[in-house]
Amino acid sequence: MKAVTTVLAVAAGLSLASGAHAADPKAAEALAKASGCLACHTVDKKLIGPSYKEIAGKYRKDKGAEANLIKKVKAGGKGVWGEVPMMPNAHVKDEDIKTIVQWILSIK
Repeated sequence: MKAVTTVLAVAAGLSLASGAHAADPKAAEALAKASGCLACHTVDKKLIGPSYKEIAGKYRKDKGAEANLIKKVKAGGKGVWGEVPMMPNAHVKDEDIKTIVQWILSIK
């Protein structure tokens, strides 16, 4: 019984730790930088692509935004923000894309 309790406690701790990582803005921004996102985006100014503040503002009330943006970041896209395409980011792990998108959507 103690083994089961220990396993459950460890699993709960790991899930809290991963949630804390996702909520840490500095860690998420570092992840975006390491993934190459900041080559085309900045937090508060348009570069090649829109700023993260613009993205957050556009999708703030969209309940499906997180899932849609995760797909768009992974596959790439064109037309929503102009004619310059966003290249696919297949090299970035799905969980990292989710963390980055959650961070972007949290920016005020």
